[in-house]
Amino acid sequence: MNFARRFKLNFLNNSIKHGNFNENCNKILAQVRKKTTQAAAGAASGDDNGKKANADEERTTHFGFQKVKESEKDKKVHKVFEDVASSYDLMNDAMSVGVHRLWKDIFMDRLWPTHGVRLLDMAGGTGDIAFRYMRQLAAQKNNLKRHSHVTISDINQHMLDVGKERARLQGLTEEELPFLTINWQQADAEQLPFEDNSFTAYTIAFGIRNCTHIDRVLREAYRVLKPGGRFMCLEFSHLTNSTLQWIYDKYSFQVIPPMGQILAGQWQPYQYLVESIRQFPRQEDFKKMIEDAGFELVYYENLTFGVVAIHSGFKL
Repeated sequence: MNFARRFKLNFLNNSIKHGNFNENCNKILAQVRKKTTQAAAGAASGDDNGKKANADEERTTHFGFQKVKESEKDKKVHKVFEDVASSYDLMNDAMSVGVHRLWKDIFMDRLWPTHGVRLLDMAGGTGDIAFRYMRQLAAQKNNLKRHSHVTISDINQHMLDVGKERARLQGLTEEELPFLTINWQQADAEQLPFEDNSFTAYTIAFGIRNCTHIDRVLREAYRVLKPGGRFMCLEFSHLTNSTLQWIYDKYSFQVIPPMGQILAGQWQPYQYLVESIRQFPRQEDFKKMIEDAGFELVYYENLTFGVVAIHSGFKL
């Protein structure tokens, strides 16, 4: 006779002998319920802890090659652009050997500005894209017939302050351009303060890779665009030739940060910026993200063998 069978027989005999069979059963059942409840609570606690751990992990992202909390990235990116605001053109010259000016001209040509447009230039900071837009409108005939609007928006007020001063010095103000309303607006690309269907064009140049949630930026761009409106992005991307990529990597990591130290007195922002390029989605992947946000007729165009790419899509 095995142990379990002997235990059951002894339990029954003792319970019957002492007349407390029901009482003993109830005690055992109570203990079983207690153990079961404790086990279930422990499992639930483990699930909650697991969910919390997963949530904490989900709230991390990359800052260049570092893994940081999302809130920490926002602060770090803000500090980078606060530090480089006064030397932003110098930074772009270092990053692109001066070719960024040509890329921006091509970008604006692809947008093909016309009068009557309401443009939101996001991450527009120091005004490079918006100024090109203004000049192209000013060069067109009959520019007083249809009033246009441009909103230059950036999360960093220091960048906007630099842009406003540059606009004043270059004569790109409402007083000089009476056919144009110009608005400078501090805003987060992930949570825009503008109403739905407000703009006919949305541009973002060399800014979206610094955003923590690119998918949110794209959804917000879609929301604020009018039906028929166009989204356009100019961003550093990935070369299509492995040999050229190797050369560009050498230049990026061994030349650009030391150049930043020499020209601007600090290398850290430049190190982050070259690392952030490598973390940005490849051309096809970014195209898919734009489509997932709701845009249609999405395409991209590589410039300089893919050092940068222009992505475009429409809200239809």
